Amino acid sequence: MRWFSLLIVVLLLPLAGCAVNQTPQTYRVQTQGPYTLDSGDVLRVSVYGDAELSSLYQVDDNGTISFPLVGPVQVRGQTTQVAAARITAALANGFMRNPNVAVEVATYRPFFIQGEVTNSGQFPYLYGMSVRAAISTAGGFTDTANRVRVLIYRPQNGQMTKGTVGLDFPIQPGDTIVVMDRWI
Repeated sequence: MRWFSLLIVVLLLPLAGCAVNQTPQTYRVQTQGPYTLDSGDVLRVSVYGDAELSSLYQVDDNGTISFPLVGPVQVRGQTTQVAAARITAALANGFMRNPNVAVEVATYRPFFIQGEVTNSGQFPYLYGMSVRAAISTAGGFTDTANRVRVLIYRPQNGQMTKGTVGLDFPIQPGDTIVVMDRWI
C-alpha cells in the first residue's frame, strides 16, 4: 500500500508542473509606429475654405490619389500628415494661396482570412483589431480549427513576412490570417 501511495505521488508530481499559467499576455496595439497609407485605403481630405475639393479619395494601385487641379499625389508608405503636406504643397504651387489641408483615413484597406473559419475572404479592418476579432468577423472557427495559434502573412518594406501568433495579437490592414487545423 505504501508503494502504491508513493507511485501515485510520483506520477502526479509531473502533472503539477503542467498547470496553466493564468497571467494574461499583452500586446502593443500599434506595433510599427504610425499608420502608413497603401492601396485600398480611402482618405477623407478636407481643404479648408474649398468644399468642392474636400471629399473622399481612394489610394489606387500605384499608391497615389487623383486630386483635382494637381493630378496624382503619391501617398503610399506615407502617414496622413505627410500626405496632407504633399497635397498642401501641390495646391500652393499656383492653385491656392495658403491652402490648409487635413487628411484622415476614412476606410482602412481590408484584411484577409482563410483556412479553418466559417467564412473565408476579405473583410473590412477596424483600428485595433486582434486575430480573435478577425476570426469572429469571419464567422468563428470550424470544428477542426487550431484555437490557439494562427499564421499571419504581412507585407513589410516590399517583402512578405510570415509569423505564428496567438489570438490576441493585433492585426493590421492588408494582413492575411491563416487558421490551420489542429492535430489531435
